Amino acid sequence: MEFVTLNSGLIRVRISDFGAEMHSILDRDGEERLWQGDPKFWANRAPIMFPVCGGLKEDAYLLNGKRYPMQKHGFARKLPWKLVYSDETIARYELTHQEEGFPFEYAMFAEYSVSGSTITVRYEVENRGSEVFYCGLGSHEAYRTFGGLEQCSIFFERPETLKRFILHGNLLADDYEIMGENVSCLPLKTEYFAVDALVFPYLKSREATLASNVCDKRIRVRYDGMDVLMLWTKPGADYVCIEPWTNAPDFESCDMNIEHKPGMIRLVPGANAVRRHFIEVI
Repeated sequence: MEFVTLNSGLIRVRISDFGAEMHSILDRDGEERLWQGDPKFWANRAPIMFPVCGGLKEDAYLLNGKRYPMQKHGFARKLPWKLVYSDETIARYELTHQEEGFPFEYAMFAEYSVSGSTITVRYEVENRGSEVFYCGLGSHEAYRTFGGLEQCSIFFERPETLKRFILHGNLLADDYEIMGENVSCLPLKTEYFAVDALVFPYLKSREATLASNVCDKRIRVRYDGMDVLMLWTKPGADYVCIEPWTNAPDFESCDMNIEHKPGMIRLVPGANAVRRHFIEVI
């Protein structure tokens, strides 16, 4: 495992070539803002979701009548990536791995850049083959919760009806729960995560801010181009993941056809797709 460190003068970001995953975000005070992967709870820090986010029905999908196996969250987070460029403020990684569930010719790039107090995370997928394929992109960054989870809240940029879809294992049920109407603040509670994540596929907001009652440190995540927001933690741990995804987990009632799955990116031969999110360290 090899690391690159980016430095904007205000923040420092350390990235591993394994999974192209961020391992550290230090703020202007030298304070660590990223969860440090205590295996008692969760050993990761900020894995990348590709070529699918969340779980699929029967851990598989159908395309052109053929069945392809695919594990929850895909495989990108479990592989070494190639560092193709880095300097003091930018690092760019490439993945071209193929397997039974994704035998297509492609290149996936993850690029991190820092400017001032902001990290720009840029994902790009290129179809380098002769077949159409579908993919999803998502992030899974875990941020420290100062004072503990229940001292923290998520603030949305717009008033929301917080329609939380219920997870049954790795899949979404067709029913949902309204957690609040016309609200822009969600105080976090451990009980919300007793089963798994909070799944919000239909928010108007494209910005979410993590704030604590015990200090003025905040994390603001801007996720234009990502339609699903997930919030997740392991009960008892001092972090919460703010996860912008292109697609939600499969519904239990879905037909498994990847062409019918909302949020999947369709790439014809020679095409590419780019998605970005921005992490402001305040």
